[in-house]
Amino acid sequence: MTEALAATESIEAAHRALFETGIIVRKEVLGADYVDQALTRNAGTDGEALQQYVSEFVWGSVWTRPGLDRRSRSLLNLGMLVALSQYHELAVHVKGGLNNGLSREEIVEAVIHATAYAGAPAGLAAMRVVQETLTAELGPLDRSDEA
Repeated sequence: MTEALAATESIEAAHRALFETGIIVRKEVLGADYVDQALTRNAGTDGEALQQYVSEFVWGSVWTRPGLDRRSRSLLNLGMLVALSQYHELAVHVKGGLNNGLSREEIVEAVIHATAYAGAPAGLAAMRVVQETLTAELGPLDRSDEA
């Protein structure tokens, strides 16, 4: 085996390992159904390469780095998605944040905090998505215990 071929096979193995790890992490955070649907929806299309990239580099590399736990990464994602006005992804990451141990209150506070930096229009639009997602996942807010 030539040195170039061995290097190519080693690189391909590294990509496969990161992709497989990324799929595991992605499913743990976002749910297997969501990930499977995204992969299936994009299989055989131009979007398939992007799904591969996101699974490998975002989920297999960044989300597995030491230094931040998944809970902290979820909080960061919420703030960034509010600032970027990426509301579909925000709904997905609200669910991921719940899976990573964030409470309803922490998610709401993350949106309020991001609103202070990203602006009221972004925050108000984000809160509509967050409220809908939290209600779907946890039920309506119960204020009876606050009295």
